[in-house]
Amino acid sequence: MFTGIVEELGEVTSVEKLADASRFRLRGRVVTEGAKHGDSIAVNGVCLTVVDLGDGEFTADVMAETLNRSSLGALDTGSRVNLERPMAVGGRLGGHIVQGHVDGTGHIVERRISENWEIVKVSLPAHLSRYVVEKGSITVDGVSLTVVDAGTDYFTISLIPTTLALTTLGIKEPGDPVNLEVDVIAKYVERLLGNTAREPGEPVR
Repeated sequence: MFTGIVEELGEVTSVEKLADASRFRLRGRVVTEGAKHGDSIAVNGVCLTVVDLGDGEFTADVMAETLNRSSLGALDTGSRVNLERPMAVGGRLGGHIVQGHVDGTGHIVERRISENWEIVKVSLPAHLSRYVVEKGSITVDGVSLTVVDAGTDYFTISLIPTTLALTTLGIKEPGDPVNLEVDVIAKYVERLLGNTAREPGEPVR
């Protein structure tokens, strides 16, 4: 379980392409402090398992399912990434409930720069639009954010200087892909109410 409050701006130090998977080596001295083999670390909002540790870096194996559902397949050596350790029991929930299970991907449509913040427009897959509401929560590349405006195929977010400086959202350009995770509570409510409106072939979660 995560909160979407990014702890560190890390870096991909190597990518090994395998037949149906990829092995990533990532640098993150904050998130590896006290980490152990088998622990979870969120990378751009994707929950990955630590398989090796050393000198402020960790290795994670990313299977085809994760590569197909997220933007991690676009990462290369030198890519910057948002890193977060799981929430500690008894700690403050600074963002919202984030599982690290990506629901889909969008891309940066445009950025509007003002004096003290930026408004960023992000494309929204059709099957996720019903979960995104004005003033609701959404996770973009692992960052917990409040929705400013919600359209049928887009949403906007307002980024403060701290978010721009400490996460990859400050360097993303129009056209760049982002991982999206919608509020899990909305999905549970939908399921409990028996709503079966889904895209063709979309699994029930």
